[in-house]
Amino acid sequence: MPAAEHKKGVILALCAYFFWGFAPLYFKLLGDTSATEILIHRVIWSFIFMVILMSGFGGFGRLRLLFKEPKRLGVLAITSMLIAGNWLLFIWAVNNDHMLDASLGYFINPLFNVLLGMLFLGERLRKLQWFAVALAAGGVLIQLISFGSIPVLSLALASSFGVYGLLRKKANVDAKTGLLVETAILFPVAILYLVFAQDSQTANMLTNDLNTNLLLMAAGIVTTVPLLCFAGAAVRIPLSMLGFFQYIGPSIMFILAVSLFGEPFDGEKGVTFGFIWCALFVFTFDMLHRRRKNKPQKLT
Repeated sequence: MPAAEHKKGVILALCAYFFWGFAPLYFKLLGDTSATEILIHRVIWSFIFMVILMSGFGGFGRLRLLFKEPKRLGVLAITSMLIAGNWLLFIWAVNNDHMLDASLGYFINPLFNVLLGMLFLGERLRKLQWFAVALAAGGVLIQLISFGSIPVLSLALASSFGVYGLLRKKANVDAKTGLLVETAILFPVAILYLVFAQDSQTANMLTNDLNTNLLLMAAGIVTTVPLLCFAGAAVRIPLSMLGFFQYIGPSIMFILAVSLFGEPFDGEKGVTFGFIWCALFVFTFDMLHRRRKNKPQKLT
């Protein structure tokens, strides 16, 4: 990978995770709308936004080529379901005062990415990386044993987004084309939902106030911009490095949840977060040490 492309991947990853970190502020504005309905609007307006974007900047030629590769289309059909499920879980978590659980899920995700890289991309784990993964697993086990619960929502968010990133990397489809296909696959289902399941107060956009409709339409931009950045980064930098940048998003969510929205940070969450943070510290130390060790020495 050329240095310029690697640098572009880093910038795209930073943009994606900062955007995702502050995304809960947007979804809180739609607190009176069900998570399913917000998801439907995310799909519809993301698809429309992508069509407009590609009409203006081009890219339909790559889309036509993709239709000649049924295997890649099959992978994108799977990623479309994975990302839809991830979106739905995240929206529900934010609007039902479980933002800390969402934050924990995205803290776990980098470690989950390491395991996926080992299992499916042939990446070998170093000793400290194994230790970091063991710490994370220990935190989950202690919560299960001591508190009789398991962070199901957090693990579901981490696993769904981790597998999504892995499959997008394996598919090696450019960001715009991949996202257009994913939203196109989901688009008919979303339209059918709006037509036949208008049982909520905000389902009919013809009767909504302008502010609500604008917020629902903005879901396309809120969804598309960071995903384009993420997908662009995923094909330019290693999966493990991509996971490293994800600390930014959950850190912002954690601060928002505790300081702005007053979610309780009790002993149960404290123990699990403590183990995950220790694991991430070990993982980061190992990554930085490895990069410093492999950095070529300048000649004097």
